[in-house]
Amino acid sequence: MTWWKRLRANPLAWIGIIILTFFYAAALFADFMTPYGVNESVKNGALLPPTQIYWHDRQGQYIGAHVYPTTQGKVDMETGDRALIVDYTQPSQIQLFKAGHLFNTSNAPLNLLGTDEQGRDQLTRLLHGGRISLLIGFIGTIISYTIGCLVGGISGYIGGWLDVVLMRFVEVLMSVPSIYLLVALAAILPPQISNTQRFALIIAIISFVSWSGLARIIRGQVLSIKEQTFILAARASGASPLRIIIKHVLPQTITFIIISATLDIPRFIVVEAVLSLVGLGIQPPDPSWGNMLSLSTNASIVILQPWLVWASALAIVLTVLSFNLLGDSLRDALDPKNIRQ
Repeated sequence: MTWWKRLRANPLAWIGIIILTFFYAAALFADFMTPYGVNESVKNGALLPPTQIYWHDRQGQYIGAHVYPTTQGKVDMETGDRALIVDYTQPSQIQLFKAGHLFNTSNAPLNLLGTDEQGRDQLTRLLHGGRISLLIGFIGTIISYTIGCLVGGISGYIGGWLDVVLMRFVEVLMSVPSIYLLVALAAILPPQISNTQRFALIIAIISFVSWSGLARIIRGQVLSIKEQTFILAARASGASPLRIIIKHVLPQTITFIIISATLDIPRFIVVEAVLSLVGLGIQPPDPSWGNMLSLSTNASIVILQPWLVWASALAIVLTVLSFNLLGDSLRDALDPKNIRQ
């Protein structure tokens, strides 16, 4: 049984694939999924809970899926609750695939995940924030694994003083707790830079502190590979050390790299969330799952407006869980002991 057949037969792998496909597709087509702009505010619609969908009018007659215009009333000074003011005289039908969007309404907004303190649709911001959080995982992994594979491959294959220098540098980098180094590096970012520049710098910072462990593992694998017959043959044919490393040595570690990268992508997503949570990541008004989750530091929001927190938290948890399920499934499928010839 091939590794692909083993992967397809694993239900946990399919759970991870389905969830990740949904998240990445929803983030990619965020403008289609909702009819609202990422920073578009609803008038008198701050801190609205998820919109209730009705199927019958006030007389009990079925008229299809619809919503009513809803605004917030005055705050109860004792409990902090706000009464919802619903205008039942203006039902607004929910129309699917209308005006280039998955759904639309006529005269009342449909906020499936509620609105934030500025009246912005939470679902729209969650989808657009997913573009940043999910993309950081892929780009950061590609950069860090490219650096780690090259440094580990060169160190293990060439050896000598270069191996000593590179490995001592790796050990110094690994001796520093990564989260503190990340916070320190992110804290020195100039406050006036744009979020696009901040996004690029965060990726660079995360990649810089993440490749060292991989380099040590790749070095160990290269040490066991470089004396094999096909490597000696390539060396005898006159191939340069760099060509041998890239064309012959590193491909022998591809199984480990694929599995490890799949398990490392969620770590980058969590790191971005942590940086944004402490105010050092992507800054508002641009959304990311991390800065949306930062509202959880306010206890009153967690108690009175939990919809502002649980959606982004659940998205991060499901993404991390899905990548771990897929990575574990790949590891089982690619394990030589499990592959029947």
